[in-house]
Amino acid sequence: MPATAAAHAAPLPVRHWSTDAVAPRQRLDYWIGAICEGFLEMAATSSAGTAFRSSLESVPWGAVAVNRVRGSAQDVFRTRAAIARSRENFYYLLCKADCAWSAAQEQHGTRLLPGDLVLIDSRRRYEFHFPHNSDTVSLQLHPAWIEGWLPDAQAALGHRIDGQSGWGAALSAFARQLTPELAARPPLPAQLLTDQLGALTALALQQAAPAAPATPSLRERVAALVRERHAEAGLTAADVAAALEVSQRTLHRALAGGGHTFAQQLMACRMEAAARLLADPRFDRLTVAEIGRRVGLADASHFVRSCRMRLGATPAELRQRR
Repeated sequence: MPATAAAHAAPLPVRHWSTDAVAPRQRLDYWIGAICEGFLEMAATSSAGTAFRSSLESVPWGAVAVNRVRGSAQDVFRTRAAIARSRENFYYLLCKADCAWSAAQEQHGTRLLPGDLVLIDSRRRYEFHFPHNSDTVSLQLHPAWIEGWLPDAQAALGHRIDGQSGWGAALSAFARQLTPELAARPPLPAQLLTDQLGALTALALQQAAPAAPATPSLRERVAALVRERHAEAGLTAADVAAALEVSQRTLHRALAGGGHTFAQQLMACRMEAAARLLADPRFDRLTVAEIGRRVGLADASHFVRSCRMRLGATPAELRQRR
């Protein structure tokens, strides 16, 4: 299609979600539903309270969808449970131009400066942390499409793409121009623009290819598995050692080298999860006993004692303090 024909083609539909549609106290719940509908199932938290505001605009382009998120500071999580419930998955290329933020894919985290980009796969756990605002371009990429451009897309996941130099700068500038308004009425055929996106992504990631990651230490592997399985009631060092195919003695020796015991590490993970649930109003419908069960402590009195000892207050007091 000639460029003039593309310019005069009927505009593509823009899907739009905004927390302005609901009362302030309902905005975060509305937003979680919006990102689940517009992207994939995810969870989100924010310290903004009733001042929270966000919006999402999305335009499909075949194998690529152009999305723009604007709004309050927030943290977004994609969990294993959400992945298990998903019928489809995508890669996402994200770019934020105005301030620093951070992203993590599985155990690999990276801090991103204004203009930097990161590639994420929704088939694996991820987290986004937007400390100031969530204004971001998020390009949704069909796996077959992006894997046709990248020989090893998995190796690029979660790594910072420098948006200030080389092909990374070219990709950043191009991605930031891909607004929903442009996508709805593209100045050139969408195929040409998505081909440009694929080529620039391949060039930028080839330039930024990270060195082969170091093999994680046993201590790191134990910590990762404890974080993953801390909610299992009765989890033991023997369970973790068996999963990692090492002896209990080897496991305990590895943890001791870092000044920790298995029990300390497990309880630290459980209390971290409990503090997060107790600080989130969405979980107020759960009893204290249920919160305890969700973090792996089936005995309610033990859970209350552990909170008082390690978090400095009972679960009820922690809820009141927020």
